Amino acid sequence: MQDQYRTVAGSGVHETEVSRSRFLCALAPAATEQEAQDFIAAVRKEHADANHNCWAYVIGADASVQKASDDGEPGGTAGVPMLQMLLRRDMRYVVAVVTRYFGGVKLGAGGLIRAYGGAVGEALDALGTRTRRRYRLATVTVDHQRAGKLENDLRSTGRDVRDVRYGEAVTIEIALPDSDVDAFRSWLADVTAGSAGFETGGEAYGDV
Repeated sequence: MQDQYRTVAGSGVHETEVSRSRFLCALAPAATEQEAQDFIAAVRKEHADANHNCWAYVIGADASVQKASDDGEPGGTAGVPMLQMLLRRDMRYVVAVVTRYFGGVKLGAGGLIRAYGGAVGEALDALGTRTRRRYRLATVTVDHQRAGKLENDLRSTGRDVRDVRYGEAVTIEIALPDSDVDAFRSWLADVTAGSAGFETGGEAYGDV
């Protein structure tokens, strides 16, 4: 499983022009294939009068789902270059739709490949990306007497505190990089004189 991946910072559209043809690249994060397809359908509806709405998406931190469409452009000149650009930039959980309004000048296969791939690259630069990292979810259980100081220590050292629950004991949910788990376990034993409980759970991705 990937330790980290990159995705788009948010949804947006960036326009480029090549030989009088307009290329509008719409980008969006997509957690599932269905989300990607819904986004494609929405862009198609918005630009129903365009010559082409070509698309590509990559789903999964390990890029397990990769799909693309030329939407009527010559085979391999639109969707594949778009997909290749997403993969070259290590983008995951992302969908791109490039809408083309033909400007009267034919670009040829090489020109189309550069235009569609370039539209995605420029849109990524313009809209920005973010890196998400895999974390191990963990639960710390501590008595009320030590809880306040421990929570402050966790936050002041930059730990990702997800939740704090007060019951008979205090339960603090945190997220740690896998590589930090052993060191954190030792640190926790030191600062609580061995009185705190520590259990690791599942995995999640969070912003770096």
